[in-house]
Amino acid sequence: MIQGFKKFIMRGNVIDLAVAVVVGAAFTAIVNSIVEGILNPLIASMFSADTLAQSLVVDLSGKNDLLFGKVLAAGINFLLVAAVVYFVFVLPINKFKEAQARRDQPADVSPADQPPTELELLTQIRDLMAAGSDHESKHTA
Repeated sequence: MIQGFKKFIMRGNVIDLAVAVVVGAAFTAIVNSIVEGILNPLIASMFSADTLAQSLVVDLSGKNDLLFGKVLAAGINFLLVAAVVYFVFVLPINKFKEAQARRDQPADVSPADQPPTELELLTQIRDLMAAGSDHESKHTA
């Protein structure tokens, strides 16, 4: 039982997962500070409210309140977080990878110089096998 646990802990994917959680927490702090420190105050100022969550409240005769502003704020917050993650992290990294791929590819390589793809090779093998079986069937007949 202990050996199995040791194998589980020493697997690379467990370490990778732990690193991903730690890095994710660091990114969460950055994204949340951008959204809460910059974007949310801008949006709240458009609604003339301290916070969007405190606006759009419907009073139900003293019992409970319907907090439409809180739901709206959560939806906007989600969209803002997604936008920050995309525009601050994903888009620049994708552009960097594209530039690196262009830089790593030799400029003088034309599509004719590149080796055939796996699909092209399989098509050639199929055609050769079909031609070979046609050739054999003509000799046996």
